[in-house]
Amino acid sequence: MESKDTNHRNEYALITGATSGIGYELARLFAADSINLILVARSAERLQEVCDELKEQFSIECTPISKNLFEKNAAYEIYEAVKDMGVTVSYLVNDAGQGEWGYFLETDLDRDLDIVQLNISSLISLTKYFGREMAARNEGHILQLGSEAGKTPAPLLSVYSATKAFVISFSVALANELKCKGVTVTVLLPGPTDTDFFHKAKQNKTKAYLESNLDTPQRVALDGYRALMKGESKIISGVKTKVHVLMADILGDTVSASYMHKQMEPSEKKKTTHKRPAHAASLKERENIESLTGKSEGDIRHN
Repeated sequence: MESKDTNHRNEYALITGATSGIGYELARLFAADSINLILVARSAERLQEVCDELKEQFSIECTPISKNLFEKNAAYEIYEAVKDMGVTVSYLVNDAGQGEWGYFLETDLDRDLDIVQLNISSLISLTKYFGREMAARNEGHILQLGSEAGKTPAPLLSVYSATKAFVISFSVALANELKCKGVTVTVLLPGPTDTDFFHKAKQNKTKAYLESNLDTPQRVALDGYRALMKGESKIISGVKTKVHVLMADILGDTVSASYMHKQMEPSEKKKTTHKRPAHAASLKERENIESLTGKSEGDIRHN
């Protein structure tokens, strides 16, 4: 496949969570516009597969950096690795994120803190490291992955929804701070999307997953990519998601939390439209985790 735009030939985008889901599709969009890639994920083998695929299809440079963003020093190590490469990151995409389903008092504390580290602390760190360089150049673009869940309290997914509320607030505030520095910050709010998120979060038996019409990662990624390139501060992906966010604003936190609690409960339907990701890269992610853990839900332990 030929690139669509050669004006970006010497630019680089750094994308976390790049081997599956929305992150993978964002990588394809950047590559299609001849933007070179630095891809971050945990699996060195899978990262290399994705880089080889994108280099062959789009004739761009693609560098894999295998780091675990659940670890405190990972963001700094990524920054140092990019400095050693001697390249300039014009686009930063903080896509990596996870959740954990269950009543808060019953979920594992270390897992909750891992999620805060991944969804908030690593995102802050990467934004700080690369954002400072962008501001010094008066040029740069940052895309943060928020969520529809960040607009309403979500019982049984409480830590995740709280981290995404942070991401939304932080990103919009930062967009305001940096608008005079030549740096744009865009936060993308997807609704339920056909990725491996639900299985990692052990949320794959809930109404929110089994009874929803899931958005495709391709559609969500395209919405986010277009908004990023236009310099928009926030984009809600999909009409259904826009309606959900509007209703949450109108109904208020207490009523919205009650609705979300019902959506997070196990589904009683025997026939459902999906039980595993249909998105190929996300299905491969699930299969890789299953081969390592022997389990059809959950993630790899990090501690």
